[in-house]
Amino acid sequence: MEQPPKRAGSNLLRYLPPLRWLGEYRAGWIAHDIVAGVTLAAYAIPVSLAYAGLAGLPPQTGIYGYLLGGLGYALLGSSRQLAVGPTSAISLMIAASVAPMAAGSAEHYIEIAALAAFTVAFLCFVAWVLRLSAVVRLISDSILVGFKAGAGLTIIMTQLPALFGVAGGGHNFLERAAAFAGQLGQIHGLVLALGIIAIIAIVLGERAFPGRPIALGVVALAIIAATIFGLAAYGVPITGLVPRGLPSLSWAELRWRDVDGIFPLAAGCLLLAYVESVSAARAFASKHGYNLDPRQEFLGIGAANLIVAIGHGYPVAGGLSQSAVNDKAGARTPLALVFASLTLGLCLLFFTGLLSNLPKAVLAAIVVTAVLGLIDIPTLLRMWRISKIDFFAAMIALGAVLLLGILQGILLAALASILLLLGRASQPHVAFLGRIPGTSLYSDIGRHPDNEQLPGLLAFRPEASLLYINADSILETVLDRLHALGPSNVRLAVCDLSASPYIDLAGSRMLQQLHGELAKYGIVLRVVGAHGQLRDLLRADGVGDKVSGFDRRATLDDVLNGAQNPPDAEAELFGPRT
Repeated sequence: MEQPPKRAGSNLLRYLPPLRWLGEYRAGWIAHDIVAGVTLAAYAIPVSLAYAGLAGLPPQTGIYGYLLGGLGYALLGSSRQLAVGPTSAISLMIAASVAPMAAGSAEHYIEIAALAAFTVAFLCFVAWVLRLSAVVRLISDSILVGFKAGAGLTIIMTQLPALFGVAGGGHNFLERAAAFAGQLGQIHGLVLALGIIAIIAIVLGERAFPGRPIALGVVALAIIAATIFGLAAYGVPITGLVPRGLPSLSWAELRWRDVDGIFPLAAGCLLLAYVESVSAARAFASKHGYNLDPRQEFLGIGAANLIVAIGHGYPVAGGLSQSAVNDKAGARTPLALVFASLTLGLCLLFFTGLLSNLPKAVLAAIVVTAVLGLIDIPTLLRMWRISKIDFFAAMIALGAVLLLGILQGILLAALASILLLLGRASQPHVAFLGRIPGTSLYSDIGRHPDNEQLPGLLAFRPEASLLYINADSILETVLDRLHALGPSNVRLAVCDLSASPYIDLAGSRMLQQLHGELAKYGIVLRVVGAHGQLRDLLRADGVGDKVSGFDRRATLDDVLNGAQNPPDAEAELFGPRT
C-alpha cells in the first residue's frame, strides 16, 4: 500500500535534483557557494561580452545567458559544478546562421536568436522523452577532437580582424583568411598592441593564478587605460554603452513557421550543448564522487535555454572552462549558479556604465585565449601514431568545419561519426585459430604465426556480434580462407562464438549459408562457445540441427578430442596427432 508514494517521491528526487542536494546541504557549504558564484560572475562578464559580440548580438545578451541560464540549470540539472552560459562554438553558429535569416534587421536578428534558444529547449524535452542520450553518445571522441580544432581555428579567424584593427570579411574560414590577408597592409598598430598585450596578460596571469578571474582584471585595466588616454579618439574601436537593467521577460513574437531553417540550427546547437555539457559534467561528477544522470541533463539544458529564450538571449550550454572556474572557486552545489546570477544582476543594475570604454581588441583577445584549448595538437599527434582511422576521422570533422562552417560542420561530423561506427561494425576481425604449442588452447594464428595449424581443420572466431550489418562480410572472409586452404584439404570447420555477444536472424542465416557451402565439399560444421541468447535463437532457427546441437561446456579442443564425436573421429579426420 505504501509503494506508490515511495515511487512518486523517488521520481521527484530524480526529476527535481534540488530536492536531493538541498536535503543534503551543509551549513558550511554556503560560504563556498557564495565565493564560487561571485568568482564565476567575475569570469562570466568579460567572456559573455566577447561571445555576444562573436554571435553578432548586443553585449548585454551574453550576460543574460549566464544570468538566466544558470538559474534554469540549477533547477533541473544533475551536475553540481557545471556552469551554463554562452559558448564560443554556439556563438559562432548563431552568427553564421541567423544573419541570413534576419535579412539585415537587428531586431529580427535578436528575435531569431531567442527563438533558437526556445527551439533548443523544445528539442531537449523531445530528446528527454525519447531517451536519446545514448544516441548522442554515438559521436566518437575522435570526431569531437577534429570538430573542436576546426571550431577553434574558425573562431580565431573571426577575431583576427578585431585584433589587428582591420575590417575583415568572408563567410567561411577560407574566405575570411583571404580577406584578412588582403588587409594586412591596413593594420592599426595601437589596436594590435592592445590585443597582444591583453593576450600575454591573460595567458601569463592564468598560469600564475589558476582559477582566478584574470580576464576581468585585464578588462578593468583596459577600460582604465582607454578612459585615461582617450583611445577611442585614436581610432580604437570600443564596446560602447551597455544598457542598464535586468532582461525583460516575454515570449518571442516569432513562431517556427516564420523562420526557415530554425530547426537545423537548434539541432546543431543542442548537439554541441549536450556533448560539451555532459562531457564536462561527467568529469566533475567523477572528481567529486556523485552520479550524473545523462538523460536528466536534457532537462537541465532545456530549462536553461527556455528561461534564456524568455529573456531574449540566445542558446547556452555548459562548458568546461567556466565549470572549471566554478569548481576551483569551491562550488559545492548548483546554488553557486544562483549566487552568480544575483551578482550579474547587480552588475547589470549598477555597473554597466563602466564597460562603455572597453576596447573591442581586448574582447577579441579574451575569445582567442578561451578557444586555444579547443585545438588539441597533442591528441591529434597521438591519434596519428596509434590509430590512423581515428586521425582521418578527426581530419574529416576539422575540414568540414573549416569549409562548411560550424553548423554544417557539426552535422556532417555527427554523420561521419555514425558512418565510421557502422563501417567498423560491418568489417569485424575474424580470427582463424591454431593451437598454442604445448597446450590445449587456441588463438589467432594471424597474430601468432608459431601456433600449430592442424591439418584438415578450419577453426575461426568472429570477434563481433553476428548482425545484418556484418554477416555477409564474415561469410566472405571465412569462404576466402577456405579457398586459400583448398576445400579438399579441410574436413572439419569449427565456429567459435565466444567473442560474439549477440546474433540476429541475418547472423543465423549466415551460419546456414556457411553450412550449405561447406556441405558441398563434404566438410562438417560445428559451433562452440555460443552464449545463451545465441543458442536460443540458433535452435529456434534450425541451425542447431545442422551443427549437431550445442553444448555450453564444449570447447574447440573438446570437439577435436572427440568429446562430441566418436572416439576415433579426430584420427579419422586428421590422422594420428603429432
